[in-house]
Amino acid sequence: MRIINDPDPLIRVEELTKRYKEVTAVDGLSFAVNHGELFGFLGPNGAGKTTTISLLTGLARPDSGAIRIAGRECAKNPKAAQHLIGVVPDESNLYPELSGYDNLCFCAALYGMRQAERQMRARELLEVFGLEGAADRKFAGYSKGMKRKLTIAAGIIHRPPILFLDEPTTGIDVASARQIRQLIADLHRAGTTIFLTTHYIEEAERLCERIAFVVQGRIVEIDSVVNLLQPVRQRRAMLITVSGSVEGLCNHLAGAYPQFTFQAASADQVRVESSDTISIGPLVRSIEDQGGEVIEARRLRPSLEDVFVRITGIDLDAMKKEKGGGGQ
Repeated sequence: MRIINDPDPLIRVEELTKRYKEVTAVDGLSFAVNHGELFGFLGPNGAGKTTTISLLTGLARPDSGAIRIAGRECAKNPKAAQHLIGVVPDESNLYPELSGYDNLCFCAALYGMRQAERQMRARELLEVFGLEGAADRKFAGYSKGMKRKLTIAAGIIHRPPILFLDEPTTGIDVASARQIRQLIADLHRAGTTIFLTTHYIEEAERLCERIAFVVQGRIVEIDSVVNLLQPVRQRRAMLITVSGSVEGLCNHLAGAYPQFTFQAASADQVRVESSDTISIGPLVRSIEDQGGEVIEARRLRPSLEDVFVRITGIDLDAMKKEKGGGGQ
């Protein structure tokens, strides 16, 4: 495992541990986040991502370990860096009976912003997030996507240099998820340091510069996206869809073509991998010899999904079942 050693990272975490009775939610985490970086925490539900954010933002106290944010010791003094951070929780913490505008003004007041400044900033963010038409509507009447956007707006109302985003696109529609990803990318380009947790592998690949794979409270790998993808980019992959079941077909193909790796991707799909060129013609003939018919064969672009499965051993179907929308 490789950790980038910035001599003066914005966030440094060392041997961070948090237990809840018999469960160790965070188990000896150590990592650093550099100035201006978009850093991803990728793992399934229950991996310890939300607990980690709670510890870093002062919402929970660690059992052991050190947290330094902008040079401030935060494990023992959780409020030391709170003025520097914005937090967008996985569940909205805004007031359903208040309007979108009033929610933003209230959050700005909590950060000590003066009335004229907070009113101007609230109007500015409502426009940026495309919510100006709903400014005076109660938050309770917002759609899931609108609620998520207003929650992010509330998290950056005071222009924090560090933003913590916990599963920002979970449970919302695809169009809203795309808008939010664009807003996150824009914030990053503007210089905000972003700590993002997600179980959407494609989201992490699109947005993040470095990613930590988190499983059962531990980091099992941490590196830049470019470095993580390097091993799989040296391999070729193809997905073959057949007319019937692939049961037994993979074993037959593996015996006929030992230079390739075969895996059942679904009930009617075979995934083929190789370090050499994959010729589809002989594979089609072998499948037809077994009484099958090839419906489609397409080449696959190596992705972070392949890396994640190889390193963690977690089945992608299990990750995908957790998705409540927004993963496209």
